Amino acid sequence: MYIPEHEVRELLTFDALIPAIREALIDFSAGRVIQPARMILRAGNAEGYNNGWFAVMPVIAGDVMAVKSVTYFPGNAALGLHTHMATIELKSRQTGEPLAVMDGRLITEMRTAAVSAVALEALAPALFPAGPVSLGVLGSGVQARSHLKALRMVCPTLRDVRIWSRTRANAERLASETGARAASIDDASSADVVLAATSSPTPVLEGRRLAGRAVILAVGAVGATLRELDDEAMRTSWLVAESRDAAEREAGDVVLSGARVKAEIGEVLADSLPAGVAMPREGRILFKSIGMGVEDLAGARLVWSAKNA
Repeated sequence: MYIPEHEVRELLTFDALIPAIREALIDFSAGRVIQPARMILRAGNAEGYNNGWFAVMPVIAGDVMAVKSVTYFPGNAALGLHTHMATIELKSRQTGEPLAVMDGRLITEMRTAAVSAVALEALAPALFPAGPVSLGVLGSGVQARSHLKALRMVCPTLRDVRIWSRTRANAERLASETGARAASIDDASSADVVLAATSSPTPVLEGRRLAGRAVILAVGAVGATLRELDDEAMRTSWLVAESRDAAEREAGDVVLSGARVKAEIGEVLADSLPAGVAMPREGRILFKSIGMGVEDLAGARLVWSAKNA
């Protein structure tokens, strides 16, 4: 069975995906997921930043197994193509039988936003008991759009949404389509919640621009040599990740700043923080997301289940 993207779009909803992702993150931190490090190969198609990569992400969780193959080619943007493309194969854990192969691009897009939504819902109450009011979005692409929908679902108090993009016209377009407003980078970076969702290989979110109390969601700059946040932003924040090992191995924001992960988001969700670790009640909390196979598995399983309902 092959499920193309247009069918995935009809079958997968944030209403179902967000709670599924929450459970997947808890299971991962509790040791109930078998998930080796992703294998990444450089394509060698171009020099420098436009050199694409190909990754394979196998995972076993619950009653299914999955493997995602995903590519990221930054130069595709200039060609009018998606920069990320993916396929996901879902198999039975009991027999090894293939259950479905499906387009994984939209699943990747939505599960990334769903992870951020789960993190915001868990982390924001520590700093904003009544709920954060302002959201600054750095970026105006696919992830910015998807995140706006997911974050508003879990945090309806976000009434002041500020969008910054290197290209002002792109920020204005997204703002007009989503009931937000285009803003300067200073204005967007100083919000209660700041989403960094750019394709920049060098820092765009600087600590000097952040408010003293803020939740930061960093989802761009996946790769040990790429950065979206500067040292000040990283080192002055209480750092949370999906996986300690993966973030300290694969996230340039973490590796190059020397910041250390205080907790996994699954530990926060399950109220099982390591001994001696407590959630801060002031300052900044930063969630660094790099994506995990178990998140793709959760999305793919929902699509397959809905297809067979």
